[in-house]
Amino acid sequence: MKTVRINVRSVMNAAAVRKEKRNGRDLVIVPSATLPDDVVMNGIKYPAAEIEASFMTLNRSPAPLGHPIINGKFVSARDPEGINVGYIGAWNENVRRKDGRVYLDKVIDVEVANRSEGGKAVLEAIAKGLPIHTSTGLVAKLEAVNGATDHKHLARSIIFDHDAILLNEDGAATPEQGVGMLVNAAGQDEEIEVINSALSEADRDLDWAVDSLARALEKRERAPMLERLKSAIIDAFQGTGREPSLNTKENDMTVTKEQFDALSAEVKTLSEGIGNTITEAVNAAVKPLTDNLATLQANQKAKDDEELAGLVNAIVKANLLDEPVAKELTLNAARALAAKAKPGKAAVLNGAAAITNGADDDFAGIDLNAGMEAK
Repeated sequence: MKTVRINVRSVMNAAAVRKEKRNGRDLVIVPSATLPDDVVMNGIKYPAAEIEASFMTLNRSPAPLGHPIINGKFVSARDPEGINVGYIGAWNENVRRKDGRVYLDKVIDVEVANRSEGGKAVLEAIAKGLPIHTSTGLVAKLEAVNGATDHKHLARSIIFDHDAILLNEDGAATPEQGVGMLVNAAGQDEEIEVINSALSEADRDLDWAVDSLARALEKRERAPMLERLKSAIIDAFQGTGREPSLNTKENDMTVTKEQFDALSAEVKTLSEGIGNTITEAVNAAVKPLTDNLATLQANQKAKDDEELAGLVNAIVKANLLDEPVAKELTLNAARALAAKAKPGKAAVLNGAAAITNGADDDFAGIDLNAGMEAK
């Protein structure tokens, strides 16, 4: 039987990241998964019995950034030179087999990761919740199969070498893009063929896209329902010595450019690579959220309009402004002016004869009509 090296790409569950402290060191832990039972990739079937017999060799294995390559050839992540080029302080642990699939946790030592640009990039991608691929490097013997319709070989005597983290790198290249190096029992280097494969992750990619869309829409729901007329408010309050602030809590909930760009790229990939079925599923999943957002916006506008009408009425009755000018106020400006409509402090501002209350007059020396005309 021929011996080959196989790299199997999958997706790391960045949404389930958690943090721990061990021995005084900060760790970031991200769940991932690899080989399902009896999966077929590139004409090779991976029998459940073979996976069961070998999957624990992944425990405490390296989790390098990319598959280590020396002189254009893949090498073991456990090789000293492989460690030098790929180690970012990450390893695999808590390996288990459940529901016909192998699951494991990526553990990243934060201090060690921050010593390299690659490690920093991985931590940043995890912090932003971006989709991150992994690729399991294993060695297996191929047993030829006759008569099967979906595969030509069975993977036997599987040995897992590592499970790598991939950034800006496609783990599903073609078999011709490199040969691996296997150090045999005699300590001799043996070149072997490399086969790059990828698990079908359509469902997980769709889950990530829908979850990201839902979180983005939720943030937008909490953002200001209408564009605040900031320049008009500043004009109305010229001379007060401060600039009115918007709702900073709401503003903090806006979607960042990095999140939006990452989400757009992921949805574009889904649309192009998976086809209309998943695109329609994403649209169907998002429609209730967009409908709900439209309803919330309409309800908020109605409440704002009702409040503004009441404030305008109070301002006019207090002789602070005449009705046409008062109706030009924004809601925030109307709220501030209405607070001045108190007994004994009202002022007629519609002519030359302004009524004042002496030194205590809050509007002494201020022509609010002039302020509104300057808008």
